[in-house]
Amino acid sequence: MNTDRVAALMRELLIEIGEDPNRDGLLKTPERFAHAMNFLTQGYKQDLHEIVNNAIFDAESNNMIIMRDIELYSLCEHHVLPFFGRAHVGYIARDKVIGLSKIARIVDYFARRLQIQERLTAQIARAIMDHTNAEGVGVVVECRHLCTMMRGVEKQTSIMTTSSVLGSFHDDEITRQEFLQLINRKAY
Repeated sequence: MNTDRVAALMRELLIEIGEDPNRDGLLKTPERFAHAMNFLTQGYKQDLHEIVNNAIFDAESNNMIIMRDIELYSLCEHHVLPFFGRAHVGYIARDKVIGLSKIARIVDYFARRLQIQERLTAQIARAIMDHTNAEGVGVVVECRHLCTMMRGVEKQTSIMTTSSVLGSFHDDEITRQEFLQLINRKAY
């Protein structure tokens, strides 16, 4: 991303909304905005295979593995306003497990771009399935969207929940129910 170009565009936007980009509080805002956008959209510049970085390990069991409450921050592709919340990711390994930190990094990889929550949820599930060759994968994402909180319908307490279930999580009701019960348990 050309941060100088983005800063120049932000300077123009400030003028368009009636602000003075030369006033004290806004002098460095265009540059700060450009750096923030670079960070918030870094998923476009990353490579998923490098993120996973061969952190796939042999496993001797096929237990359900769950990582809950993974914080996520993204930008709505419709309004470029933040949405934020948490992801719960579970899978049943066949013979390979993925390094725990890699699950959180996969969530961030897809969240750090302009997104819709529905696609984000499906992308996380597909990436876990493809990299682990899991028997099944379940992903639930719960987020608050500033585009519905600050503007439009202005519903500050609404939470959007999406799920994507693949393999045994899709085909087996008992497996899916076990996953949903485990992610809804209180923390220890």
